[in-house]
Amino acid sequence: MQNETEQTSGGGEKERGSQPGGIERRMRETMRLRQMSYQTEETYVGWYKRYVKYHGMRHPGELGEREVEQFLIYLAAEGGVARATQNQALNALVFLYKRVLEQELGGVDALRAPERKRMPVVLTVEEVKRLLAAIPEREGVLARLLYGCGLRVAEALALRVKDVDVMGGTLTVRGGKGDKDRIIGLPRSLSGELERQLAYARSLWEEDRAAGRAGVLMPGAYERKHPKAGDAWEWFWVWPGREESTDPRTGAVRRHHLHEVRISRALTRAVGLVRLEKKVTAHTLRHSYATHLLLKGVDLRSIQELLGHSSVQTTEIYTHVVKAMQGKVGSPLDDL
Repeated sequence: MQNETEQTSGGGEKERGSQPGGIERRMRETMRLRQMSYQTEETYVGWYKRYVKYHGMRHPGELGEREVEQFLIYLAAEGGVARATQNQALNALVFLYKRVLEQELGGVDALRAPERKRMPVVLTVEEVKRLLAAIPEREGVLARLLYGCGLRVAEALALRVKDVDVMGGTLTVRGGKGDKDRIIGLPRSLSGELERQLAYARSLWEEDRAAGRAGVLMPGAYERKHPKAGDAWEWFWVWPGREESTDPRTGAVRRHHLHEVRISRALTRAVGLVRLEKKVTAHTLRHSYATHLLLKGVDLRSIQELLGHSSVQTTEIYTHVVKAMQGKVGSPLDDL
């Protein structure tokens, strides 16, 4: 790519990419070329802006390991962030220096935020039954799929028509966390509801084609090779949004998938209706799925694969929940 230049106040030239706005633009371009998600793009750019602001809007090229350490220490000591958040900030800055500024960061030795081990919120089988019964229409089908397959919300919303094989009873999660694909068996009880959801999606797809709207967003490399693929039915969203919207990256007006706020609001209303006294999010359904499988005797390694965890250690947290739910570790008070 040719360097863009602009006139300085003294009449000389400097690279536009060296300016704050130019660096942000280069970060976004680099992430899009690497096919990183829009959510990651926004997160990394956000950390870049916080980092530069913390250091008085100095150019990041003038900063280095020492300033990165100072920022990370500030996040841990004064910002009170969790270790995972601090690691996310570090990953964003490593990307900035290595991929955008083409500078290697040496060893960053900073005070690390304390690792907080929190137990996941898990519903009982009866609580899940009551909750799901209180969620109407499309959000209800989506919630049942989240629990029935242990999906992350982003994975469920990103499903394409070709990923759901109702007749074969399988669902394929593509590009999950860590960019890994996995196949999960579909609950038989969802077959009819999924077929109705696909029929609804088909009606919106036909509406879009008749109106000549832009096709759905495609993975970057695939869209460049097959520019009309976004018009195809098999690439359409299983959970399309009712109204079209503007693509934040390209500015194209097209139909995106349902926004996750829809399922969050539906869950909040349902929790109030059934009077659950637990903090329930869409991810709670995933936690409950894993715990209930363990209670049924499914082995930990199989659950790890179904959840798409990179390490079985991540999945082991559910064994602690199961022990508590089964009362395997009793209290001496009960012996008095």
